[in-house]
Amino acid sequence: MTEWAHPGVIMLVGTILIPFLKGGVKKSYMLLIPLVALAATYYSTPGTTVWVYDYMGLKLVFGRIDALSIGFSYAFCIMTFIGGVYSLHLDDDRQHIAGLLYAGSSLGAVFAGDLLTLFLFWEIMAFSSAYLIFAGKFKNSTKAGTRYLLVHIAGGLFLLAGILMYYAESHSLAFNGFTPDGPGGATAFYLILIGFLLNAAVPPLSAWLSDAYPEGSITGSVFLATFTTKTAIYVLIRGFSGAEILIVLGIIMTLYGILYTIIENDCRRLLSYHIISQVGYMVAAVGIGTEFAINGSAAHAFTNIFFKGLLFMGAGAVIYVTGTRKLTELGGIYKKMPKTVVLFMVGAFAISGFPLFSGFVSKAMIIGAAHYEHMAWTTMLLSLTAVGTFLSVGLKLAYHLFFRPNEHNELAMHKAKEPPTNMLVAMAMAAVICILFGVYPKALFSMLPFPTDYNPYTMDHVTASLLMLGFTALAFYIVLGKLNPHKTLSIDTDWFYRKTGGMFIYFINSPLLKIGDLIAGVVFTAVPNGLIYFMRNPLGAFKIGADTFSLAISGSDRRVKLRSRIKREKAIYPGDNIKHWPIGSTVVWVAVFLLACLLIYFV
Repeated sequence: MTEWAHPGVIMLVGTILIPFLKGGVKKSYMLLIPLVALAATYYSTPGTTVWVYDYMGLKLVFGRIDALSIGFSYAFCIMTFIGGVYSLHLDDDRQHIAGLLYAGSSLGAVFAGDLLTLFLFWEIMAFSSAYLIFAGKFKNSTKAGTRYLLVHIAGGLFLLAGILMYYAESHSLAFNGFTPDGPGGATAFYLILIGFLLNAAVPPLSAWLSDAYPEGSITGSVFLATFTTKTAIYVLIRGFSGAEILIVLGIIMTLYGILYTIIENDCRRLLSYHIISQVGYMVAAVGIGTEFAINGSAAHAFTNIFFKGLLFMGAGAVIYVTGTRKLTELGGIYKKMPKTVVLFMVGAFAISGFPLFSGFVSKAMIIGAAHYEHMAWTTMLLSLTAVGTFLSVGLKLAYHLFFRPNEHNELAMHKAKEPPTNMLVAMAMAAVICILFGVYPKALFSMLPFPTDYNPYTMDHVTASLLMLGFTALAFYIVLGKLNPHKTLSIDTDWFYRKTGGMFIYFINSPLLKIGDLIAGVVFTAVPNGLIYFMRNPLGAFKIGADTFSLAISGSDRRVKLRSRIKREKAIYPGDNIKHWPIGSTVVWVAVFLLACLLIYFV
């Protein structure tokens, strides 16, 4: 099976030719790369292990092929193609290359069968995705990208430390399930888990996402919304299925993200918080750990890739034509962007869990898995989050982005128009998938790791969902005036490392730098110069030092005489300035000097 073409390698190697191609050939080539990777995925053989190499006694597995990795590969390849279509109007080779490197490294992580290979692709993901944030060229893109990179480097170090501890005890790098009492003990278990949870954006390790994703480039944010958090779900499924702590963390994520979306004014920051909330469903399902729950986690990851990508593409289209991300500066543009509105609402209905849309199916699987395991609180809180999702995206965001009358948005109204055709085509592709998975769930089920015959379209489920969504819409209409966006900045956990980081930089630049200069001055200037001065006439230097000490402790009657003597001694130094010493004093000082030399030598 070594002839199998690795989808991740196809994307990584495919970037090499991009700078050398021009015009339509380049665009066609960029779209061909994910299609070839998709074909390679289609011709994968589940249950095989390929691209296995022995490196310095370590077994590196680049191609572990099973139903789980194939399903994620399908979703990643399709979304990479859609993202490529969305960015066809962009003339920036560096962004195109970064996007494909990001997608390729994510696929590399998905097919990795050992921890070292996983770590290699994990780090490529961090650096390639960081460039898409720097490329945003918004006011805070550079700072946000720097913080993003530093946080992910720290997460990579946690992961690497856990891998090393695991290997030190097991002498194996096999990437399978981890337990606190397994190789490396609880320390390795939690270090690896922290590394994974950071990429999954689990609070309080989540602020990097809402800080950085809104600052990414318009096209790059579509890739950002797709890969990092979903790859994290893949590795959690692979390594931590059934870890009950994930149920609690997942529920916290769902509620945490929803609360921030209610108060957020930046449309892409709002959507970023929804990534945290939706990934919370997946994390909780991994914690439940049953086959049905794992299927639900994977299914929601796949549906999320497309409806979240669609929402980011819709918001990006608005930003592209109006130049603003603030809801307070938008609204009333639906007449000038009707196609964008329709496609955006498909994503909004999908994420809200409307029947006949993809989110309805995948959310039902996760909530159903909790219900089947008699987890009443988990079932209730996940259902409550679904209400908040519809309230904040399907209603608040859509209304304030497109429909709300706004007397202060003359500039946005003037600029508003449909985005380039390629952006609309990409949005339409994602919208079709959102509807396909909702209308024909078997297409989604075919990508899952375990067989399932689940039917989400029972009368009870459909009726309950429509009633819940209907009452949510009614509540939104009643409190509409109180949900107007405000020009505020929401404070997240990134406040702590922003402040401590600023204090650390101040400490480095001010007191520590001054202390360093002082130490350097003493070690490299004062001490060498003093030694040079001393060695020119050691006895004379001793005499000047002794007289200076005597001056400090003597009474006023001797100070005039001592000052005159010291001045005379310094004037003739390094000449002979001890002529007035009696022979006894000379012997004493020589003995002291020799004793000091002996002490230095023996000590």
